[in-house]
Amino acid sequence: MGPLLALTSAVCYGIVDFTGGLLSRRCHFAAVTFLGQIGGLLLATTAALLLPADAVHPVDLLWGALSGVGSGAAMHFLNRGLSHGAMSVVVPVSAVTGVALSVVCGVILGDRPTAVAWLGIVLSAPALWMVCGGGKDGGGGVPDGLLASAGVALQYIALAQADASSGLWPVAAGRVAAVLVLLPMAARHPRRLRLPPARAGQAVLVGAGAALALVLYLLAAQRQLLAVAVVLASLYPALPVILGLALLHERLNRRQVVGLVGAGVATVLLSLG
Repeated sequence: MGPLLALTSAVCYGIVDFTGGLLSRRCHFAAVTFLGQIGGLLLATTAALLLPADAVHPVDLLWGALSGVGSGAAMHFLNRGLSHGAMSVVVPVSAVTGVALSVVCGVILGDRPTAVAWLGIVLSAPALWMVCGGGKDGGGGVPDGLLASAGVALQYIALAQADASSGLWPVAAGRVAAVLVLLPMAARHPRRLRLPPARAGQAVLVGAGAALALVLYLLAAQRQLLAVAVVLASLYPALPVILGLALLHERLNRRQVVGLVGAGVATVLLSLG
């Protein structure tokens, strides 16, 4: 069940990145990020209420809040990078570097992946990079991707430390923290938040999708090693490529085909490991 939850989280994140990236090119990225966190807070709070916790401990809420700081930073820099149109640079840098940081921290915290799982972890990084074109786009975005990757790693590592007895409240606490982190910037530039109702609704839905992905990741991390859950959940860059093929009529190059095959093999290895 753990691998399935992590892969479903990856699907949600892939959809969020694709739709959020398109929306950030039509609206200011800061509005997409802030309104998205509002949507994430609504979904996470509703989910936490529907799935009662055994016992909510303050330390678990603090871990969730720390994860939310990472989430807010990751989405801010990711959407800023995507607003420049450098998806093939920002996405692989944020995903691959975020995976590497998370796996290293997971091992330091006590994870002991099997040899098969290690093979999948090692294979996933170049596969993700190749899926996104190997960073050949000259549109920049590497600094944004690196900053986003630090947020991604913090988001995954901190959330995985929350005890299962606290249910989904750590995710809700994280959304509160993310809103508070982004609030000063939103307050300084209130005009950026004035979107047409349809665009504002889309931003809220994008954020709700990101929160759903985190809920699924948390459930996955409670059922398997942190390193494996992180890598499986971070296979999301493959989905924007597939959606680009289906909806935007983009074409895959040979490098991306090899990357997709590699991502598939890595998924099988991690599931078996």
